Amino acid sequence: MTEWSQTWTWVDGAWHDGNPLIAGPNTHAMWMASSVFDGARAFEGVFPDLDLHMTRANASAQTMGMKATMAVGEMAELAREGASKFQPGVAVYIKPMYWAEDPGLGVIAPDPESTRFCMNLFVAPMPAADDSFSVTLSPYRRPTPETAMVDAKAGCLYPNNARAYVEAHDRGFDNALVRDMLGNIAELATANIFMAKDGVVHTPYPNGTFLNGITRQRIIKLLRGAGYEVHERNLRIEDFLEADEVFSTGNFAKVMPANRIEDRELEHGPIAKRARELYWEFAHA
Repeated sequence: MTEWSQTWTWVDGAWHDGNPLIAGPNTHAMWMASSVFDGARAFEGVFPDLDLHMTRANASAQTMGMKATMAVGEMAELAREGASKFQPGVAVYIKPMYWAEDPGLGVIAPDPESTRFCMNLFVAPMPAADDSFSVTLSPYRRPTPETAMVDAKAGCLYPNNARAYVEAHDRGFDNALVRDMLGNIAELATANIFMAKDGVVHTPYPNGTFLNGITRQRIIKLLRGAGYEVHERNLRIEDFLEADEVFSTGNFAKVMPANRIEDRELEHGPIAKRARELYWEFAHA
């Protein structure tokens, strides 16, 4: 059984220490996967882009046929209240969640009136500034908007990314580049992806096959504001194999460089370092 870090969960009007039991075998989310979540961060006393994460949680619920029952401000207040239950300075992962309790149309659809909500927070240390990862190309691909609700941060989408992640680990890599159905690089199994070549930054165009991450959008704005040229465009594996730098963006680690792509070693480059510095400056501003 997994040993969780210190955890607090708000559900049905009260805070609970640990991992409360909130679903049964007939809960719609248990057997029909009607659940969504989002992930924000509290670290060093700051909550960067907290409102954007709460807004996306509501949008994801609606995309999945549920009802967003909480206002963004209410969720942000709960997140701050929950974070105060941890020791000062501890890095916390903030996870608002919606799920459907009852079936609706034809059983397979959720009943939006049965939507439930919880706010879950747990200790999750921030990776160090010099942490890095190795990456390989996954044989698995992202679904298209016609085949899955890829515009929601839905739990049902993650098994596909998980198999890419596990397959990469089985071959000795930390993460995997996942393509869309046309062969363009979409994202990593766990985060968005960037590369740099000759001082210019490139990242996959958000074509609807992967989430246009909140941290991704923030890093693009920060880099452009600092004078970097950033292109959102179609990228192939060859572009990454020839890159000077490769780095990820995501809520968990914010910015992290790749140290190896396939059999090629990579340096922790100046653009990735600057992107992380800019994010920390923004978060503390």
